Amino acid sequence: MPDSDPKRVGVSFEVKPHAYDPATSPELFEGVLARRVLAFFIDVFLIAIPVVFAGLFIFVFGLVTFGLGWALYWLLSPAAVIWALVHYGTTFGSPASATIGMRVMDLEMRTWYGAPMYFLLGAVHAIVFWITVSALTPLILLVGLFNDRRRLLHDMLVGTVVINNEVRANALRVLSRRGP
Repeated sequence: MPDSDPKRVGVSFEVKPHAYDPATSPELFEGVLARRVLAFFIDVFLIAIPVVFAGLFIFVFGLVTFGLGWALYWLLSPAAVIWALVHYGTTFGSPASATIGMRVMDLEMRTWYGAPMYFLLGAVHAIVFWITVSALTPLILLVGLFNDRRRLLHDMLVGTVVINNEVRANALRVLSRRGP
């Protein structure tokens, strides 16, 4: 292109196809919704443990300081939010691409085009989840019943998909080959 021609300025991007097809790999999506709900409760419990201990510490500290330490309770809510975001970001950003509850339930989260999760996407996923749950409960769960990939509303907004991990998917493949 000669120097006198106008230069193109802009962003080009490639639209990637969905990595996981429920028609060709149904074992990736079998039982995901129910096990995902159980994984959520496991994760909430694991996130709540340090928050409860921090609350107990502040209570005891307040007793020792004749009530002055109870002023620290205002830090508990922001600290709980930060702790939850760090928990989701680090666990989703790990090589397993799954929270601890999801690992227990043999699930993993991927981007819609198949890439593993990373810290920022995990934290954003948690924020979008809590916003949609606050505004639309239980509608976010109903969305998963009406699509083949069992994606929930916040998964669609963020661009993620939850699938069975490779161990569980292989076990389901073997069971499906054996037949009834």
